[in-house]
Amino acid sequence: MSDNAQMMKLYSTRILALAADIPHQGRLQGPQASVKRRSPLCGSTVTVDLDMDQGRVSRFGQDVKACALGQAAAAILGQVILGRSTDELAQARAQLHAMLTADGPIPAAPFDGFEVLLPAREYRNRHASILLALDAALEASRSLAHETTS
Repeated sequence: MSDNAQMMKLYSTRILALAADIPHQGRLQGPQASVKRRSPLCGSTVTVDLDMDQGRVSRFGQDVKACALGQAAAAILGQVILGRSTDELAQARAQLHAMLTADGPIPAAPFDGFEVLLPAREYRNRHASILLALDAALEASRSLAHETTS
């Protein structure tokens, strides 16, 4: 497959549509937790603000400055994050990482939308950007879970 054909496969219409319509774009006023993550390889950044209520994400905002793949991943996360627990986010992160790096299966519902990023398996240099939003959300939720158990 030519380089152009591979890039067309990687940047599908669906990925570009997701990247253009990221849910919960923007910062929250007075969030309980904020985390900024940066991919050193490409310079993509994602800042996540969230609140949790009874162990579940109740408010979520994200400022995404990433490539189309990172934006698409943030859009998928934004579609399903409300109501999710720290454990669910950790499982989704582990499953997405395995899907990208170890030919693992598509993450379980409701995170199965990450399937659109299957073509990125071949592009290891894009994996960090794809994981940014989920990494930041998981870190923020863990910081709140830690506060409630301390």
